[in-house]
Amino acid sequence: MALMKGLSDASVQKYRPGGSRFPVTSVIVLLLLAPFVLFACWSVYSTASIVQTNRIAGFNNQGLGWREQLALQHAKSLFSKEVIDVIVASTADLGPLSLDSFRKNNLSASWKVISEETLGGNNVIPERKKTDMVIKQEGFKRKNVEFSDDHFQSTDTAAKLARRQLRDKRREKRAADLVQQEYEVIVKLENAAIERSKSVDSSILGKYNIWRKENENENTDSTVRLIRDQMIMARVYIGIAKMKNKLDLQQELQIRLKESQRTLGEASADSDLHNSAPEKIKAMGQVLSKAREQLYDCKLVTGKLRAMLQTADEQVRSLKKQSAFLSQLAAKTIPNGIHCLSMRLTIDYYLLPPEKRKFPRSENLENSNLYHYALFSDNVLAASVVVNSTVMNAKDPSKHVFHLVTDKLNFGAMSMWFLLNPPGKATIHVENVDEFKWLNSSYCPVLRQLESAAMKEYYFKANHPASLSTGSSNLKYRNPKYLSMLNHLRFYLPQVYPKLDKILFLDDDIVVQKDLTRLWSINLRGKVNGAVETCGESFHRFDKYLNFSNPHIARNFDPNACGWAYGMNVFDLKEWKKKDITGIYHKWQNMNEDRILWKLGTLPPGLLTFYNLTHPLEKSWHVLGLGYNPSLDKSEIENAAVVHYNGNMKPWLELSMTKYRSYWTKYIKYDHPYIRNCKLSG
Repeated sequence: MALMKGLSDASVQKYRPGGSRFPVTSVIVLLLLAPFVLFACWSVYSTASIVQTNRIAGFNNQGLGWREQLALQHAKSLFSKEVIDVIVASTADLGPLSLDSFRKNNLSASWKVISEETLGGNNVIPERKKTDMVIKQEGFKRKNVEFSDDHFQSTDTAAKLARRQLRDKRREKRAADLVQQEYEVIVKLENAAIERSKSVDSSILGKYNIWRKENENENTDSTVRLIRDQMIMARVYIGIAKMKNKLDLQQELQIRLKESQRTLGEASADSDLHNSAPEKIKAMGQVLSKAREQLYDCKLVTGKLRAMLQTADEQVRSLKKQSAFLSQLAAKTIPNGIHCLSMRLTIDYYLLPPEKRKFPRSENLENSNLYHYALFSDNVLAASVVVNSTVMNAKDPSKHVFHLVTDKLNFGAMSMWFLLNPPGKATIHVENVDEFKWLNSSYCPVLRQLESAAMKEYYFKANHPASLSTGSSNLKYRNPKYLSMLNHLRFYLPQVYPKLDKILFLDDDIVVQKDLTRLWSINLRGKVNGAVETCGESFHRFDKYLNFSNPHIARNFDPNACGWAYGMNVFDLKEWKKKDITGIYHKWQNMNEDRILWKLGTLPPGLLTFYNLTHPLEKSWHVLGLGYNPSLDKSEIENAAVVHYNGNMKPWLELSMTKYRSYWTKYIKYDHPYIRNCKLSG
């Protein structure tokens, strides 16, 4: 190395411009050393290039090849670290094949060890790795002596190719085995399903058709559901058989269908079925399998099922409409037991001499210092529950006065009942609404409207488009109770009781559970009506009851105003008279002669009449919904002062909700002779 350095310096000095001539000995030395210099440079460059090429080609060898090792050994023996760095730096402009770019990429561990050691890297190489590297180098040297380049490359390539071919063969065989297994499993499943469909008696009930998967759980109605499913498929195949002129098969299906219908009957559980049900199921299953083989067509079956589904949907809608009509009809009628009670009481009342038809303590009827109730009803049993529950929960019954008004038909029965069953120390008086001579069509707009031809046609003409017989959606607004003046009498309280200052109005479908005397001491703050509000977030507000498309309604009322409930209302009759509440009611009732502002009823005109004149009471005074809402909280009901069976499910009807009925029946004495003779029971 020193010799080369000296020669280099001497050559440079003597070859300067203007210097002495070039010595011949220097030329000779350079010519002799040129092959070694070129070989060393080629070795370093080829090492970097070969390694980079191997990485790009995807090889991931554990160490360098024997040629790379040999080149690095010669380069290290010939040149110093500085010369090698210069050579490496000169390859930086070779792009992707440069040694520096290759060193920046992910190198294998063996290459990193060799390159760092050879090129003078700073990484510390463990002794064990150094030893392994030396052993590899010695091995490469021995291979260099024993084998030629071509023999080594061909042996290495042939071995890799053989291994690759072996892996490919194993992979193809494994894929073929998996495909074959899947195909065999599918064939087995299909064959098993077909066999099950042909032998229903040896299968689990509910598996008669292969195109439907049933739940594996055993249910008490699984056989019933199987029969129903068979009947559905039988109807489908009957239609297809008729379409394809398979008359024999059609007749056989019809026979089996009738047998299944007789077997099923009214059964809703497996225990209700006859012992012959399994035989009928087997026979039907065999016919269905036969029909499937001859008639099954996916498109036809789908079309038939879709048509049956549409027909069933139409039937459901029709039944819902009929159900609504029948429930409304049931709510409007009086049960036989109550009708019997009313008739027996009426007969006995008119058998009484006139002097025994008078009620005691009539002097209390106009005493404003007592607690007065207004009750308008034509139901004897319901009225008795209202009076009995109020008296039984009152602290001092002697201060309570009941003003009961009924119609001519029920006046005798109502009077006889309370003459026979007086409410303890409380005062009661029964009146006939037909004896109020001032209540006539010239004074009362609703009476005039009820007598009109249009109203009679609306209610009583069967061919009217909105008549009851059509099952119209507005049935609840056309209840016959709205034809009764008893329902509209609540707007004439000052006229009925001119000597009273305050009165508590009660519906006949309520039950009193607490003492109500505190209601008379509530300050209504100048309002006329004290009631419990019924609006929630978006329901039971004014827009639910009134027609806000009408300018008279839209201009005078807020659609989001909160509604309130009739059923338990405190009325200040002094303020009523001052504000002419009855006159306001007449005004709105006259404007609604054609039912353009609201449907029939008393709550909508009440909302209009008492708008901004209603004082809200605490909700615990009056809990509603026992006649339609099955999810009321039990503690809320029991803590209420009054519970209200508003809705169609009245407690005296068979369609009442059983869970709420006991709150009402506990105030009835079912051992009473009249009740027992009319077969009324709780």
